[in-house]
Amino acid sequence: MDTATISSGRQLASKWLKTNALLSNPSIARHIPPSRLFTSANLQAMLSKYGMVVIKPVCGGGGIGVMKVSRSAAGYSCTYMAKTRTFHTFAGLLSHINRLRGRRSYLIQKGIRLATVRGRPIDYRVKYVKANGVWTFRSMVGRVARRGLFVTNLCRGGTRLTASQGIRQSLSQKMVGAKKREMRRLTKIATSLLERRFPGVGSLGYDYGIDRNGHIWILEVNTRPQ
Repeated sequence: MDTATISSGRQLASKWLKTNALLSNPSIARHIPPSRLFTSANLQAMLSKYGMVVIKPVCGGGGIGVMKVSRSAAGYSCTYMAKTRTFHTFAGLLSHINRLRGRRSYLIQKGIRLATVRGRPIDYRVKYVKANGVWTFRSMVGRVARRGLFVTNLCRGGTRLTASQGIRQSLSQKMVGAKKREMRRLTKIATSLLERRFPGVGSLGYDYGIDRNGHIWILEVNTRPQ
């Protein structure tokens, strides 16, 4: 069972279902990293195409189980938490990933080279909540990964900044207003898509990444935002 209803609104655990709902709108789709369900063939194809991918549980949060996988002339590498292992063969890489993921369903996302603050990746959490029938923005914060990690989750030692501080420190002061406006605009459009597809959602946490070229990506949408 993928969903449950509690007092704060409908919960939707599956990242895959939410991703597909957002892909239905072309103006939002260009902000969704290319994604596929995890299979050996899909992993091989996406590594060949993009060189670096992130794989994550279809259901789950807090950065638990998230891996970064890269392909190079020398072979493959897989980073989980602060530990990176290298492999000469795809079979060796696959065996390692399967040990880590167990029986859980995973998805593969094109790796986004996020803008950084002092060499550490930063992303943004935008919390959007429906109260008395009206959607309102509750917060927009930057999260800088703990040194040595690529996940930014605060429960994994990430550092919280205001969104303005994060954009200024990772990109430039002149981008602050435009990037915050764009994240709000994308949030409103995406929420209307999700609410139409999954009636009853009432609390959403959008994880946005801004790459080194300034393009905004929707990395994930949570229906139980912390």
